[in-house]
This record gives sequence, structure tokens and C-alpha cells, in this order.
Amino acid sequence: MNFTEIAHARQSCRSYDANKAVEPEKLAAILEAARLAPSACNGQPYHITVCTGEAAKKAAKATMGMGMNRFAIDAPILLVLSEEPYCRTAAAGAKVKKNDYRSIDIGIAAAYLTAEATAQGLGTCILGWLDDEKLREICGVSRPVRLVITLGYPKEDPLRAKKRKSLEELVSKTEQ
Repeated sequence: MNFTEIAHARQSCRSYDANKAVEPEKLAAILEAARLAPSACNGQPYHITVCTGEAAKKAAKATMGMGMNRFAIDAPILLVLSEEPYCRTAAAGAKVKKNDYRSIDIGIAAAYLTAEATAQGLGTCILGWLDDEKLREICGVSRPVRLVITLGYPKEDPLRAKKRKSLEELVSKTEQ
């Protein structure tokens, strides 16, 4: 698959085959894609905790508040992305420019790993509805949890039409 094919194929999976394990080599490729993702000053201000087995079930439950994300319980792997401190140069840039590069970098890493998961034939869903305190305890991390990504083989997940803005709404051009 080329990148555009991956972009067309990637969607939020909400139905996982709980009985089909993700092969270690596929998980390794997905984590490597996240490792290679660009970040401000190459600081990679995030940590990824791979939750499997009972830890995945507990992490899934920590995303289900108010009836949300019920499908997460069937995902064999949950990737928990927590925030880490900036490297010195990115911290200086963030202060001077008043920009939160950590959130941007975490988003880029999430995009890279979900794209690679799609290329590997796996489904993902990026979850922002989560219980930070519970996830910190489950994962043994002290910093804020920003995203949880479910990962596994889709059970029933036909490709849906993309609902996106038109290019005219999304893009403008200026010339000097």
C-alpha cells in the first residue's frame, strides 16, 4: 500500500476479533513507525505502554466511562500514550513561541502508528475519552495519559465512506 491507499483504508475500528492475537512482528513494526515519527527537536515527549491480557482489559475499562468505547474490551492490545517532558531545546521553543509541541508530537506519533497498523491489516481506534488516574495506575506511569489506541484484527468493519471537508473548504492559497 502507498500512503494515499493507507489514508483511504484507515478508519476507526469499533469491532475487534477478541480471539485473534496480533503477531509480535506486526506490533514491532507499528511501534517502530511511532519511534520514527517526527517530533519537535526529535525530543519524542511521549511514552507508549503496550497493554495486553488483563492489563488491556483494565485499560479498556478505563476508557468506558459514561458508556463510551464499549468495543475497546475486545481489542487484544491497547496502546497508552502518555506525555513526557520536553527535551531542553523543544522546551525553550515552546516557551518562546507559546505552543504545546508535546500534543502535536503525540498526534503525529499516533498518526504514524495507526497508518502502519492499517498497512499491517490491523484496525485501530484513537480514544481521547479516558480516566487518566486509572490508566496511570494500570500502566505504572506518573505523567498524564493523552491517548489510548485500540489495536487488533477487525471482526466486522467494512470500509465506510469518508466524511471530510472538501479541498476548497480545507485549503487556501496565497501568493506574494
